[in-house]
Formats: sequence, structure tokens, C-alpha cells
Amino acid sequence: MYPQPFRYHRPHSLKDAISLLSELGEGAKPLAGGQSLIPILKMRMDEPSDLVDITRIPELSNIKNENGVVSIGALCTHAQIAKSEVASIIPILKDCAGGIADPQVRSLGTIGGSVSVADPSSDWPALLFVMGCEIVCQGPNGSRVIPIREFIVDSYTTALADAELVSEIRLPVPAKNSGGSYIGFKKAAPAYPAASVAMQLTLGDNEICSNISLALGSAGSIPVTSSEAESLLIGQKLSSALLKEAAAKIVEASNPPSDARGSSEFKREILKSLFMKAAATSVKRAGGSEIDGAHDYV
Repeated sequence: MYPQPFRYHRPHSLKDAISLLSELGEGAKPLAGGQSLIPILKMRMDEPSDLVDITRIPELSNIKNENGVVSIGALCTHAQIAKSEVASIIPILKDCAGGIADPQVRSLGTIGGSVSVADPSSDWPALLFVMGCEIVCQGPNGSRVIPIREFIVDSYTTALADAELVSEIRLPVPAKNSGGSYIGFKKAAPAYPAASVAMQLTLGDNEICSNISLALGSAGSIPVTSSEAESLLIGQKLSSALLKEAAAKIVEASNPPSDARGSSEFKREILKSLFMKAAATSVKRAGGSEIDGAHDYV
């Protein structure tokens, strides 16, 4: 199926893009890498009257690490992030960015586009939840910063206002003795994950867990979290039995849909397995080991 006809615009600055979106109204949509939007247009899930191509806006493609905060421009591609210096400092970023689809999609798709679409099956939301990210938005009324857990409201629904764009994603550099992991379960590299787990933790003296953040992806309309599961692990040494109990708690809170990628029951079992693998990698990384992350495939 082909998308309906639309008018095409290419602004050369963020200010011009916002002005265009404001002037054109509800029928206008921003176009970044297009890896999420173009399939939506082809399936006619959305039929915009205008596309505003923001890919040539230079100030949205930078990655910075300053004063303990990493800033990732909205137009940074998945491939750019995976190869960046910050991905070597924060390996969970490489886990996610380097495992999205195939090289073609990674070289075109952008983190800002993915976050703005808020597809519950996409890779980035669960990772951004556990990293405590903030989303910087620019619009006709200026700039505002929204915590990721307030930014993603529902499936394909965000807190973005009319004519507002994501300009930057910010995340804190993890504390010393921290480690994280992101693992997705896929039938093939280009596919969306049927289920995914993101985890970030910090170990204190005697390998006691001093802090941990957990999220499940493709398990509900937004990433699934559980303060109860996290509370089980904080202040404890992360034994296999304790981790299995926490896995059961957070999976119990999930609601993965039954679809072509598997039944809801199947996905819950996969999530428990992914949780344990993510925990093992996170603990080793927190202890200083360098481990390459990898997705699980059928």
C-alpha cells in the first residue's frame, strides 16, 4: 500500500521547523530517519497532509558527555550511538543501539524519532526508563524538560504538544561500580523484539545491591516497571533465588499481547529468562568486566 499524497518541506534550522509545524497545523508531521514513520504511512495508520523533514538540522546530531550528564541529539542514529565513546562508557547503550534491526535501519533510524513514536514494541523506551532519562522538547512556547516516565503516556502517545519536537535525550552517567544490560528476544535481526528486559544496577560493599532499576519492553502499552521487584533486591546480595523472585514479581505486572510473535504466556516465560541473563551481565559489568551484549534469537 502507498501513502496518500503529501507536501514535503525541508527546513534548515530547528526554529524554522517549529515555525513550519505550527503554521501547517495538525496535518503536519516531522520526518527524521523515517524508519518508524514511513511504515506507518504505508499502512495508512496516519495520513498527514505535510511532512517536515528535519534531517538536515545540524544541532540535533551531537553526543556530549559533560558534568556527569550524557546528552544525545534527537537526530543521532542508532549506529552513531552504538559506535560513540559514551556507548563504551555505558555499555547498555551499545546493547540497545547496536542490536536494533539491521545495519540499514541503524544507519537511518534516529533515537528521537523512535522516542517520539512511542511504539511499545520498539527497543529504546525500556532502556530509557531504567536510565532515568529526560526528554528535552522545543516548541512555539520555548523549551521544556520531561522525565521519560511522564513523556511516554501510552502506546503511540507522548506528552509532545502541537508543533513541538524532541531535540535531545539526557541521561546521567552511572555511578562507580554500576552495570546494566538490555536484551531483546527476536525471531530475526530486522524484527521488533517479542520481549525485552532493561536493567541498571549499582553494587556496594560485599556485592550488596545499593540501587537498581528494572523495565520490561514489549510487555504492555508502556515499559513495565515494578518498585516491589526493585525493593526485593536493594540492600541484598543478588542470589539466583532472589533474582528469580524479583523476575516473577515484575513479570506478574506485565501484559504482553498474544500475536504472531508468541502467546502472552510464552512471552512471560521468555521475560523471566531474559531477566536472569540481564542480571548476570549487569552484575559482571558492575564488577568491572567488559562483556559484549547480544540479543536472543529463536
